[in-house]
Amino acid sequence: MIEFNKTPYTGNEEKYVLEAMKAGKLSGDGKFTKLCHNWFVKELACHRALLTPSCTHALEMAAILIDTQPGDEIIMPSYTFVSTANAFLLRGAKIIFVDIRPDTMNINENLIEAAITNKTKAIVPVHYAGVACEMDTILALAKKHNLFVIEDAAQGVRSFYKGKPLGTLGDIGAFSFHDTKNYTSGGEGGLLVINNSKFTERAEIIREKGTNRSNFIRGSVDKYTWVDIGSSFLPSDLQAAYLWGQLESIDEINQARLSSWKAYYDAFKGLKNANMVELPHIPSECEHNAHMFYLKLTDLTTRNMFIDYLKSCGIAAVFHYVPLHSSPAGNQASVFSGKDKFTTHESERLVRLPLYYGFEELDQKKVIKATLDFFS
Repeated sequence: MIEFNKTPYTGNEEKYVLEAMKAGKLSGDGKFTKLCHNWFVKELACHRALLTPSCTHALEMAAILIDTQPGDEIIMPSYTFVSTANAFLLRGAKIIFVDIRPDTMNINENLIEAAITNKTKAIVPVHYAGVACEMDTILALAKKHNLFVIEDAAQGVRSFYKGKPLGTLGDIGAFSFHDTKNYTSGGEGGLLVINNSKFTERAEIIREKGTNRSNFIRGSVDKYTWVDIGSSFLPSDLQAAYLWGQLESIDEINQARLSSWKAYYDAFKGLKNANMVELPHIPSECEHNAHMFYLKLTDLTTRNMFIDYLKSCGIAAVFHYVPLHSSPAGNQASVFSGKDKFTTHESERLVRLPLYYGFEELDQKKVIKATLDFFS
């Protein structure tokens, strides 16, 4: 079976994990956590970068940082992972979904303003497949209406919008290092990116269970105490050690994925020209990271037949999100602003093909052949 995903592994991870184990400090903010923090601050040119146990935790921290209150409204696409919404629902907010663009599967920036009310607190753009949302428009709307922008850049490490890294354009960004992402910290993991300096100190406090322990460690206070709400948002240094092994090879991983992505794209141009499938669209202002390669087929029935056919060929291919507004929880805690013209329809046509670091050329050729055979 050709798997849909395999955990990225470069060879140095076990060395660093063992070093962290022997250091006698496995709890948060050890040697490797600090190395990762420094790397991301330099790479992203942000005010602060803080590792978290998951991207879910990073989003939950963001919701606390912007002081989300019951009754606040948060605008986001319905075509996203449940954590995007849950982070704000946990603070009592109401989720306002906006339809997506069919070309990028990102939130339609031209529909956001109609969803803004006097209760709106933030816009949460989700950079689907590592392809940036139209951030100039979103940031201009946020400025006009005095809203926060929280970037869900879970899939966006090493992707750019007009030359700027995703996760650094809004007030706060959130990355994922889950097992399915381009880079992992050992199965789970995330990163909170602080771009608005007013959140820097409070982010450290919230991450340390609501205490000023970080200031105590730096020597700026002589004892630490409980000063705010918070939780245990620190990952183990083992997670950071695994991630450090990935960051050392980030360019190699990125180029390998881009090469596999391009091989798919080139192989399926004929299907696109014959109007049998649609291929991913990368706007000119965007630089993507080959997080995923997907095809969009004509309809749900054809997609299901295609997935079953690939399975019969020993190939795992999968669809993606079921739109949140159509779920039981989404019906209760959200409102869809305007018409669902594309969210459901496009989600039912999309299928993701195997793509990961270490994807053998021979295996990819088998996927390509099976796909072409299906459409022939």
